[in-house]
Amino acid sequence: MRVMGFMSGTSLDGVDVAIIETDGRDDVVQGATGFAAFSDGERAILARATRDALAWNGYGDQPASLAGAAGVIEAAHVLAGRDLLSRCGPVDLIGFHGQTVLHRPERGLTLQIGDPQVVADGLGVPVVAQMRQDDLQAGGQGAPLVPAYHAALARSLGCPGPVAFLNIGGVANLTWIGRDGALVAFDTGPGNGLIDEVVQACGVGRYDDGGRLARAGRVDQERLAKLLEHPYFRGRGARSLDRYDFALDWAEGRKLEDVVATLTAFTAEAVCLALDHIPEAPDLWVLCGGGAHNPAMVDALRQRLGACRLASDLGLRGDYIEAEAMAYLAARSLAGLPLTWPETTGVRTASTGGRLWQPGGGRIPLADAPSVGCRAAATL
Repeated sequence: MRVMGFMSGTSLDGVDVAIIETDGRDDVVQGATGFAAFSDGERAILARATRDALAWNGYGDQPASLAGAAGVIEAAHVLAGRDLLSRCGPVDLIGFHGQTVLHRPERGLTLQIGDPQVVADGLGVPVVAQMRQDDLQAGGQGAPLVPAYHAALARSLGCPGPVAFLNIGGVANLTWIGRDGALVAFDTGPGNGLIDEVVQACGVGRYDDGGRLARAGRVDQERLAKLLEHPYFRGRGARSLDRYDFALDWAEGRKLEDVVATLTAFTAEAVCLALDHIPEAPDLWVLCGGGAHNPAMVDALRQRLGACRLASDLGLRGDYIEAEAMAYLAARSLAGLPLTWPETTGVRTASTGGRLWQPGGGRIPLADAPSVGCRAAATL
Protein backbone atom coordinates (compact mmCIF):
# COMPACT_ATOMS: atom_id res chain seq x y z
CA MET A 1 0.00 0.00 0.00
CA ARG A 2 1.02 3.60 -0.52
CA VAL A 3 1.17 5.50 2.77
CA MET A 4 1.92 9.10 3.73
CA GLY A 5 3.45 9.88 7.11
CA PHE A 6 3.86 13.15 9.00
CA MET A 7 6.13 14.29 11.80
CA SER A 8 6.26 17.63 13.59
CA GLY A 9 9.05 17.65 16.16
CA THR A 10 9.70 19.66 19.29
CA SER A 11 12.22 21.82 17.41
CA LEU A 12 9.14 23.61 15.99
CA ASP A 13 10.72 24.08 12.59
CA GLY A 14 7.81 22.68 10.58
CA VAL A 15 6.11 19.54 9.31
CA ASP A 16 7.98 16.72 7.56
CA VAL A 17 5.95 14.54 5.20
CA ALA A 18 7.05 11.40 3.37
CA ILE A 19 5.46 8.73 1.22
CA ILE A 20 6.51 5.09 1.27
CA GLU A 21 5.15 1.92 -0.28
CA THR A 22 5.08 -0.83 2.31
CA ASP A 23 3.42 -4.00 3.53
CA GLY A 24 4.14 -3.00 7.12
CA ARG A 25 6.81 -5.68 7.34
CA ASP A 26 9.98 -5.97 5.22
CA ASP A 27 8.87 -4.23 2.03
CA VAL A 28 9.66 -0.50 2.14
CA VAL A 29 10.08 1.60 -1.00
CA GLN A 30 10.85 5.27 -0.45
CA GLY A 31 8.68 7.79 -2.26
CA ALA A 32 8.56 11.56 -2.36
CA THR A 33 9.06 13.91 0.59
CA GLY A 34 8.03 17.42 1.50
CA PHE A 35 8.30 20.03 4.23
CA ALA A 36 6.06 22.87 5.41
CA ALA A 37 7.95 25.39 7.52
CA PHE A 38 6.27 27.21 10.38
CA SER A 39 6.28 30.99 10.12
CA ASP A 40 7.68 32.99 13.00
CA GLY A 41 4.12 33.76 14.11
CA GLU A 42 3.08 30.11 14.00
CA ARG A 43 6.19 29.09 15.89
CA ALA A 44 5.39 31.65 18.58
CA ILE A 45 1.87 30.22 18.95
CA LEU A 46 3.26 26.70 19.31
CA ALA A 47 5.96 27.79 21.76
CA ARG A 48 3.35 29.56 23.90
CA ALA A 49 1.15 26.46 23.91
CA THR A 50 4.10 24.29 24.92
CA ARG A 51 4.95 26.60 27.84
CA ASP A 52 1.32 26.63 28.91
CA ALA A 53 1.12 22.83 28.70
CA LEU A 54 4.20 22.47 30.89
CA ALA A 55 2.72 24.84 33.48
CA TRP A 56 -0.64 23.03 33.31
CA ASN A 57 1.06 19.61 33.63
CA GLY A 58 -2.20 17.71 33.20
CA TYR A 59 -4.06 19.16 36.18
CA GLY A 60 -7.39 20.92 35.73
CA ASP A 61 -8.69 22.39 32.49
CA GLN A 62 -6.41 22.47 29.48
CA PRO A 63 -4.98 25.91 28.60
CA ALA A 64 -6.97 27.84 26.03
CA SER A 65 -3.83 28.35 23.92
CA LEU A 66 -3.80 24.66 22.96
CA ALA A 67 -6.80 25.08 20.66
CA GLY A 68 -5.12 27.78 18.59
CA ALA A 69 -1.91 25.79 18.43
CA ALA A 70 -3.84 22.71 17.29
CA GLY A 71 -5.24 24.80 14.44
CA VAL A 72 -1.71 25.71 13.36
CA ILE A 73 -0.69 22.05 13.39
CA GLU A 74 -3.74 20.91 11.43
CA ALA A 75 -3.36 23.62 8.78
CA ALA A 76 0.36 22.91 8.30
CA HIS A 77 -0.26 19.17 7.90
CA VAL A 78 -3.04 19.68 5.37
CA LEU A 79 -0.90 22.18 3.44
CA ALA A 80 2.11 19.84 3.34
CA GLY A 81 -0.06 16.86 2.42
CA ARG A 82 -1.90 18.64 -0.38
CA ASP A 83 1.36 19.82 -1.88
CA LEU A 84 2.80 16.29 -1.91
CA LEU A 85 -0.40 14.73 -3.26
CA SER A 86 -0.52 17.31 -6.06
CA ARG A 87 3.00 16.31 -7.09
CA CYS A 88 2.85 12.57 -6.54
CA GLY A 89 -0.73 11.37 -6.82
CA PRO A 90 -3.04 9.64 -4.32
CA VAL A 91 -2.16 7.53 -1.29
CA ASP A 92 -4.13 4.79 0.49
CA LEU A 93 -3.50 5.79 4.08
CA ILE A 94 -1.95 8.45 6.33
CA GLY A 95 -0.02 8.09 9.58
CA PHE A 96 -0.49 11.15 11.82
CA HIS A 97 1.30 11.92 15.08
CA GLY A 98 0.45 15.52 15.93
CA GLN A 99 2.60 17.90 17.96
CA THR A 100 3.80 16.80 21.39
CA VAL A 101 3.37 19.54 23.99
CA LEU A 102 3.59 17.40 27.14
CA HIS A 103 4.92 13.92 27.93
CA ARG A 104 4.58 12.51 31.45
CA PRO A 105 4.77 8.74 30.97
CA GLU A 106 5.14 8.02 34.68
CA ARG A 107 1.59 9.37 35.05
CA GLY A 108 0.25 7.71 31.91
CA LEU A 109 -0.02 11.13 30.26
CA THR A 110 1.09 12.28 26.84
CA LEU A 111 -0.50 15.10 24.86
CA GLN A 112 -0.22 15.53 21.10
CA ILE A 113 -2.30 18.34 19.65
CA GLY A 114 -3.92 18.22 16.22
CA ASP A 115 -7.19 16.57 15.21
CA PRO A 116 -6.82 13.52 12.91
CA GLN A 117 -10.34 14.12 11.61
CA VAL A 118 -9.34 17.53 10.27
CA VAL A 119 -6.41 15.92 8.43
CA ALA A 120 -8.58 13.10 7.05
CA ASP A 121 -11.21 15.57 5.84
CA GLY A 122 -8.66 18.03 4.48
CA LEU A 123 -6.81 15.42 2.43
CA GLY A 124 -9.65 13.00 1.69
CA VAL A 125 -7.60 10.02 2.95
CA PRO A 126 -8.11 7.67 5.94
CA VAL A 127 -5.84 8.58 8.87
CA VAL A 128 -4.35 6.31 11.54
CA ALA A 129 -3.48 8.18 14.75
CA GLN A 130 -3.34 7.81 18.55
CA MET A 131 -0.64 5.12 18.43
CA ARG A 132 1.38 6.73 21.21
CA GLN A 133 -1.64 7.13 23.48
CA ASP A 134 -2.67 3.50 22.93
CA ASP A 135 0.77 2.31 24.00
CA LEU A 136 0.35 4.22 27.27
CA GLN A 137 -3.04 2.64 27.80
CA ALA A 138 -1.45 -0.78 27.29
CA GLY A 139 1.09 -0.10 30.04
CA GLY A 140 3.94 1.38 28.00
CA GLN A 141 5.61 4.80 28.15
CA GLY A 142 4.48 5.81 24.68
CA ALA A 143 8.06 6.21 23.49
CA PRO A 144 10.24 5.52 21.66
CA LEU A 145 7.67 4.76 18.96
CA VAL A 146 9.92 4.31 15.91
CA PRO A 147 11.96 1.11 16.64
CA ALA A 148 9.79 -1.14 14.43
CA TYR A 149 10.76 1.02 11.45
CA HIS A 150 14.40 1.22 12.49
CA ALA A 151 14.41 -2.59 12.47
CA ALA A 152 12.99 -2.64 8.94
CA LEU A 153 15.70 -0.20 7.80
CA ALA A 154 18.40 -2.32 9.47
CA ARG A 155 17.18 -5.34 7.52
CA SER A 156 17.29 -3.31 4.31
CA LEU A 157 20.92 -2.36 4.99
CA GLY A 158 21.93 -6.02 5.15
CA CYS A 159 24.21 -5.45 8.13
CA PRO A 160 24.39 -8.63 10.24
CA GLY A 161 24.32 -6.55 13.41
CA PRO A 162 24.15 -5.58 16.04
CA VAL A 163 23.13 -2.15 14.72
CA ALA A 164 22.03 0.93 16.64
CA PHE A 165 20.00 3.81 15.24
CA LEU A 166 20.54 7.04 17.17
CA ASN A 167 17.95 9.70 16.43
CA ILE A 168 19.07 13.10 17.70
CA GLY A 169 15.99 15.29 17.90
CA GLY A 170 14.90 17.45 20.80
CA VAL A 171 15.52 14.29 22.83
CA ALA A 172 17.94 11.59 21.64
CA ASN A 173 16.65 8.04 21.35
CA LEU A 174 18.35 4.77 20.55
CA THR A 175 17.13 1.59 18.88
CA TRP A 176 19.41 -1.46 19.20
CA ILE A 177 18.80 -4.33 16.77
CA GLY A 178 20.54 -7.60 17.55
CA ARG A 179 21.79 -10.21 15.12
CA ASP A 180 18.62 -12.20 15.73
CA GLY A 181 16.37 -9.16 15.26
CA ALA A 182 15.90 -8.53 18.99
CA LEU A 183 14.99 -4.93 19.82
CA VAL A 184 15.95 -2.69 22.73
CA ALA A 185 15.03 0.99 22.64
CA PHE A 186 14.88 4.00 24.95
CA ASP A 187 15.59 7.72 25.13
CA THR A 188 19.27 8.23 25.93
CA GLY A 189 18.96 11.79 27.20
CA PRO A 190 18.95 15.27 25.69
CA GLY A 191 19.42 15.73 21.96
CA ASN A 192 19.31 19.18 20.40
CA GLY A 193 16.54 20.58 22.58
CA LEU A 194 18.64 22.13 25.34
CA ILE A 195 21.12 23.56 22.84
CA ASP A 196 18.32 25.08 20.76
CA GLU A 197 16.77 26.60 23.86
CA VAL A 198 19.88 28.47 25.00
CA VAL A 199 20.74 29.61 21.48
CA GLN A 200 17.25 30.99 20.95
CA ALA A 201 17.24 32.64 24.40
CA CYS A 202 20.38 34.54 23.43
CA GLY A 203 18.85 35.68 20.13
CA VAL A 204 21.63 34.31 17.92
CA GLY A 205 19.60 31.86 15.86
CA ARG A 206 17.41 28.82 16.35
CA TYR A 207 20.16 26.19 16.71
CA ASP A 208 23.93 25.79 16.73
CA ASP A 209 24.39 26.14 12.98
CA GLY A 210 27.29 23.97 11.84
CA GLY A 211 28.34 23.34 15.43
CA ARG A 212 30.21 26.65 15.41
CA LEU A 213 29.26 27.65 18.94
CA ALA A 214 30.25 24.28 20.40
CA ARG A 215 33.60 24.37 18.59
CA ALA A 216 34.30 27.88 19.90
CA GLY A 217 33.55 26.96 23.53
CA ARG A 218 35.10 24.87 26.29
CA VAL A 219 33.37 22.02 28.07
CA ASP A 220 32.80 22.68 31.76
CA GLN A 221 33.77 19.25 33.09
CA GLU A 222 32.47 19.96 36.58
CA ARG A 223 29.06 21.01 35.26
CA LEU A 224 29.01 18.04 32.86
CA ALA A 225 29.57 15.65 35.77
CA LYS A 226 26.66 17.25 37.66
CA LEU A 227 24.38 16.97 34.62
CA LEU A 228 25.18 13.26 34.37
CA GLU A 229 24.07 12.78 37.98
CA HIS A 230 20.44 13.28 36.92
CA PRO A 231 18.24 10.45 38.30
CA TYR A 232 17.16 9.51 34.77
CA PHE A 233 20.55 7.96 34.06
CA ARG A 234 20.19 5.56 36.96
CA GLY A 235 16.99 4.10 35.54
CA ARG A 236 16.62 0.62 34.14
CA GLY A 237 14.33 -0.84 31.52
CA ALA A 238 12.13 1.12 29.13
CA ARG A 239 12.64 4.84 29.60
CA SER A 240 11.32 7.95 27.89
CA LEU A 241 11.81 11.67 28.39
CA ASP A 242 10.16 15.00 27.81
CA ARG A 243 12.37 17.59 26.13
CA TYR A 244 12.01 19.79 29.23
CA ASP A 245 13.05 17.23 31.86
CA PHE A 246 16.51 18.82 32.27
CA ALA A 247 16.92 22.26 33.84
CA LEU A 248 18.99 25.07 32.32
CA ASP A 249 19.09 27.49 35.25
CA TRP A 250 22.81 26.80 35.69
CA ALA A 251 23.54 28.35 32.26
CA GLU A 252 22.49 31.88 33.22
CA GLY A 253 25.38 34.35 33.11
CA ARG A 254 27.79 31.91 31.46
CA LYS A 255 29.47 32.33 28.10
CA LEU A 256 27.12 30.97 25.42
CA GLU A 257 29.85 29.07 23.58
CA ASP A 258 30.88 27.26 26.76
CA VAL A 259 27.27 26.37 27.58
CA VAL A 260 26.71 24.95 24.08
CA ALA A 261 29.98 23.01 24.18
CA THR A 262 29.00 21.53 27.56
CA LEU A 263 25.51 20.61 26.35
CA THR A 264 26.93 19.00 23.22
CA ALA A 265 29.22 16.89 25.38
CA PHE A 266 26.24 16.11 27.64
CA THR A 267 24.28 14.61 24.74
CA ALA A 268 27.28 12.49 23.68
CA GLU A 269 28.13 11.31 27.19
CA ALA A 270 24.50 10.35 27.83
CA VAL A 271 24.63 8.12 24.75
CA CYS A 272 27.76 6.47 26.17
CA LEU A 273 25.83 5.67 29.34
CA ALA A 274 23.29 3.89 27.16
CA LEU A 275 25.87 1.18 26.48
CA ASP A 276 25.11 -0.14 29.96
CA HIS A 277 21.50 -0.79 28.90
CA ILE A 278 22.01 -2.77 25.69
CA PRO A 279 23.09 -6.41 25.37
CA GLU A 280 26.13 -5.79 23.15
CA ALA A 281 28.01 -2.84 21.68
CA PRO A 282 26.84 -2.16 18.10
CA ASP A 283 29.05 -2.84 15.11
CA LEU A 284 27.45 0.18 13.47
CA TRP A 285 25.81 3.35 14.76
CA VAL A 286 23.43 5.05 12.31
CA LEU A 287 22.97 8.76 13.10
CA CYS A 288 19.80 10.55 12.05
CA GLY A 289 17.66 13.51 13.04
CA GLY A 290 18.67 17.15 13.26
CA GLY A 291 21.77 16.45 15.33
CA ALA A 292 23.29 14.55 12.43
CA HIS A 293 23.69 17.94 10.69
CA ASN A 294 25.82 19.27 13.55
CA PRO A 295 29.49 18.39 12.88
CA ALA A 296 30.48 19.13 16.48
CA MET A 297 27.83 16.71 17.73
CA VAL A 298 28.82 14.04 15.22
CA ASP A 299 32.50 14.38 16.12
CA ALA A 300 31.69 14.11 19.84
CA LEU A 301 29.76 10.92 19.21
CA ARG A 302 32.43 9.40 16.98
CA GLN A 303 35.12 10.09 19.58
CA ARG A 304 33.12 8.15 22.16
CA LEU A 305 31.38 5.44 20.11
CA GLY A 306 33.60 4.62 17.18
CA ALA A 307 31.82 3.42 14.03
CA CYS A 308 29.19 6.10 13.41
CA ARG A 309 27.68 6.64 9.96
CA LEU A 310 25.23 9.30 8.90
CA ALA A 311 21.96 7.81 7.69
CA SER A 312 22.32 9.80 4.48
CA ASP A 313 25.67 8.11 3.77
CA LEU A 314 23.88 4.75 3.86
CA GLY A 315 21.24 5.76 1.33
CA LEU A 316 18.63 6.59 3.97
CA ARG A 317 16.76 9.87 4.33
CA GLY A 318 17.87 10.86 7.78
CA ASP A 319 15.66 13.95 7.96
CA TYR A 320 12.53 12.02 7.05
CA ILE A 321 12.94 8.75 8.93
CA GLU A 322 10.38 9.71 11.58
CA ALA A 323 7.81 10.78 8.97
CA GLU A 324 8.44 7.54 7.08
CA ALA A 325 8.08 5.67 10.37
CA MET A 326 4.61 7.12 10.96
CA ALA A 327 3.59 5.86 7.53
CA TYR A 328 5.07 2.43 8.27
CA LEU A 329 3.40 2.25 11.69
CA ALA A 330 0.06 3.22 10.16
CA ALA A 331 0.31 0.26 7.78
CA ARG A 332 1.24 -2.05 10.65
CA SER A 333 -1.61 -0.69 12.75
CA LEU A 334 -4.17 -1.33 10.03
CA ALA A 335 -2.85 -4.88 9.69
CA GLY A 336 -2.97 -5.53 13.43
CA LEU A 337 0.81 -5.96 13.68
CA PRO A 338 2.76 -5.03 16.83
CA LEU A 339 4.00 -1.47 17.07
CA THR A 340 5.71 -1.67 20.47
CA TRP A 341 7.27 -4.30 22.72
CA PRO A 342 8.26 -4.62 26.38
CA GLU A 343 11.86 -3.95 25.34
CA THR A 344 11.01 -0.70 23.56
CA THR A 345 8.31 1.20 25.46
CA GLY A 346 7.86 -1.11 28.43
CA VAL A 347 4.39 -2.15 27.29
CA ARG A 348 3.18 -5.31 29.03
CA THR A 349 3.25 -7.44 25.88
CA ALA A 350 3.84 -6.90 22.16
CA SER A 351 1.08 -4.48 21.28
CA THR A 352 -0.54 -2.91 18.27
CA GLY A 353 -2.44 0.36 18.53
CA GLY A 354 -3.96 3.28 16.71
CA ARG A 355 -7.42 4.34 15.58
CA LEU A 356 -8.72 4.98 12.08
CA TRP A 357 -10.40 8.24 11.07
CA GLN A 358 -12.31 8.13 7.77
CA PRO A 359 -12.89 11.32 5.74
CA GLY A 360 -16.27 12.62 6.82
CA GLY A 361 -16.86 9.52 8.91
CA GLY A 362 -15.26 10.02 12.31
CA ARG A 363 -13.21 7.54 14.27
CA ILE A 364 -13.83 3.81 13.93
CA PRO A 365 -12.09 0.84 15.58
CA LEU A 366 -9.41 -0.66 13.37
CA ALA A 367 -10.98 -4.10 13.80
CA ASP A 368 -13.99 -2.79 11.87
CA ALA A 369 -11.99 -0.84 9.30
CA PRO A 370 -12.44 -1.64 5.62
CA SER A 371 -9.36 -3.01 3.88
CA VAL A 372 -7.28 -0.57 1.87
CA GLY A 373 -4.85 -3.12 0.51
CA CYS A 374 -2.63 -4.22 3.40
CA ARG A 375 -2.58 -7.90 4.25
CA ALA A 376 -2.94 -8.85 7.88
CA ALA A 377 -0.21 -10.63 9.81
CA ALA A 378 0.53 -11.43 13.41
CA THR A 379 4.27 -11.01 13.89
CA LEU A 380 7.12 -8.65 13.16
